[in-house]
Amino acid sequence: MATQAFQKIYTRITNITKATCMLHATGVGNDELATIDGKLAQVVRINEDEVTLQVFAGTEGIPTNAEVIFLGKAPALKVSDQLAGRFFNAYGEPIDGGPQLEGEDVEIGGPSVNPVRRDQPSELIATGIAGIDLNNTLVTGQKIPFFADPDQPFNEVMALVALRAESDKIILGGMGLTNDDYLYYKKTFSNAGALDRIVSFINTTEDPSVERLLIPDMALSAAEYFAVQKHEKVLVLLTDMTNYADALSIVSNRMDQIPSKDSMPGSLYSDLAKIYEKAVQFPDGGSITIIAVTTLSGGDITHAVPDNTGYITEGQLYLRRDSSIGKVIVDPFRSLSRLKQLVIGKKTREDHPQVMNAGVRLYADAANAQTKLENGFDLTDYDQRTLDFAKDYANDLLAIDVNLNTTEMLDHAWSLFAKYFTPAEVSIRQSLVDKYWPTDSKVDKA
Repeated sequence: MATQAFQKIYTRITNITKATCMLHATGVGNDELATIDGKLAQVVRINEDEVTLQVFAGTEGIPTNAEVIFLGKAPALKVSDQLAGRFFNAYGEPIDGGPQLEGEDVEIGGPSVNPVRRDQPSELIATGIAGIDLNNTLVTGQKIPFFADPDQPFNEVMALVALRAESDKIILGGMGLTNDDYLYYKKTFSNAGALDRIVSFINTTEDPSVERLLIPDMALSAAEYFAVQKHEKVLVLLTDMTNYADALSIVSNRMDQIPSKDSMPGSLYSDLAKIYEKAVQFPDGGSITIIAVTTLSGGDITHAVPDNTGYITEGQLYLRRDSSIGKVIVDPFRSLSRLKQLVIGKKTREDHPQVMNAGVRLYADAANAQTKLENGFDLTDYDQRTLDFAKDYANDLLAIDVNLNTTEMLDHAWSLFAKYFTPAEVSIRQSLVDKYWPTDSKVDKA
């Protein structure tokens, strides 16, 4: 291997664990890359002249006299317009058979944006999924997780968001994807002709799990290029942050760090915040919005990963299988976008807030009616109508396969109100009823 003048070579390793090597070295920087016996590694701790290196592919087979070459740089990504439409691994190398990238090397994992350079988020980011856009509207610069059980189709949902979202660029960061999931994304994006605005960084289950730690920083470095230099509206999709946290846990355990709650490292909160705080709305129009899947183990929302995530992010989205229609829906009761009030009724139609509230209230009345039914109580006529409404509402507006714009969603919600209820039962401001209540309502509920 040819070495350059700035590279430092050492051949005495003092300690080897499952994932790390330690040696004495000087002039080495935090996060600097190195090769150990040809394997890529990264500096994770410096204590005076004692340096700990994390070996991405594991330390098996590395002797104590292995050649250690410090590369004088941290992990970096070549950024340019050539990123669009490409698939890369955790090191930013193409895995799609295309040419190598040309562009400026940018170190990944830099600091988040100074608060004084941020703008108040105020732009709608429509996903085309009614369960999100109608009840849990997202705003550019927002950070929000999808809490999902491992058996739910969250990768399909993320692919749908990537195809439908009204943004200039989509950056996908896949961590611990099965090969089937990876091929699903690739096939879906190619078939839809949407590759030209999507950049994908992929770590599969066949790759070293430690490499997952690089994926979010790679994705966000690409996002920052398009948002800062091109003033574009960028949506970053990260799946699955639980796999990312598991990789953190593996590394910390192998470095003999004392684990915190649920075997996670004590640094979990700051590790997650470092990623989520990259979400930003810039004054010049560029923005980074982050939607990240966090899978739940046995539906446990108190686990350290979702628990810490909830403190950092601005709401959460829940997937749930609705047994009455046999489809996966965005749960209107447990989902919440804390920033939706910044855009609903302002960037969307004036009736949006009241239609949203009325729909969820009537859906809640149906849940109460279902409880009465299951406990053997008689249903009133109103109870029966709420149950019928709930099926249509779930099927036509909450199901993840529904693709409507916000105006179509609102119009359809009004038609469902008119189909099952009187204006008084729906309880929306009279001026909005006069303007939007369907005039061809055929069912008489009086």
